[in-house]
Amino acid sequence: MTRPSVLVLRAPGTNCDAETAFAFERAGARAEMLHVNRVLENPEVLQGFQILCLPGGFSYGDDVAAGRILGNQIRHHLADRLEAFKAAEKLILGICNGFQVLLKSGLLDEGNHERQPTATLAWNDSGKFEDRWVQLAADGSKCVFLRGIDSMYLPVAHAEGKFVCADRGVFERLETAGQLVLRYRPLDGREAGAAVPYPDNPNGSMADTAGMCDATGRVLGMMPHPERHIDATHHPRWTRNEANNPGDGLAVFTNAVAYFA
Repeated sequence: MTRPSVLVLRAPGTNCDAETAFAFERAGARAEMLHVNRVLENPEVLQGFQILCLPGGFSYGDDVAAGRILGNQIRHHLADRLEAFKAAEKLILGICNGFQVLLKSGLLDEGNHERQPTATLAWNDSGKFEDRWVQLAADGSKCVFLRGIDSMYLPVAHAEGKFVCADRGVFERLETAGQLVLRYRPLDGREAGAAVPYPDNPNGSMADTAGMCDATGRVLGMMPHPERHIDATHHPRWTRNEANNPGDGLAVFTNAVAYFA
């Protein structure tokens, strides 16, 4: 199997880069962590990678808004390079803060020709930082990273995770195109997207949206942290024999590696 190279892009405040690089390595890739300033100095470095990952954390301290500064850096200085990266059928993954960055950079929505954000991740309805494990329903038919995955149990840790579209038309377009590929699954078994009581949806996202891919299915932004559940021992109840082995999140990374096989 071909061993793809992964660029895990760091910025001041990023704090999940090492775990994410380890998860990709565990899945069979080669991972390298680089600070965004190194990429801005030499954008040609992107050509040496097959996968770009924007990990979680608090890039630039989440000043102004979560992911806004790094998203603007990408939109104003790296947009053409990353469009070429996408056109070469390479993969991009944004996790938590990385999802916020992807939305604010315009990389997730190809229907937006002006590269202006058409959706965002707003403050949680609870008004506080949410740190918990959630049940997820996945649509593996559209997105490369979610192939073969129907459900996952992963942790979330964010204050700005409420998925909101600019208007109803944007939401309907994304829904119809099948780009809303990851949902918070109601604990009582009702279908994702139904009106469910808090805390099944930890942030109040529209239609319980926990992740979105672009039109090609090769770019994914997701709020939950797959890198924090790649081993059975990561599961909060693993001693009660309730954990899968390996952890549910590892499949996201192995799917990315398998894409290049």
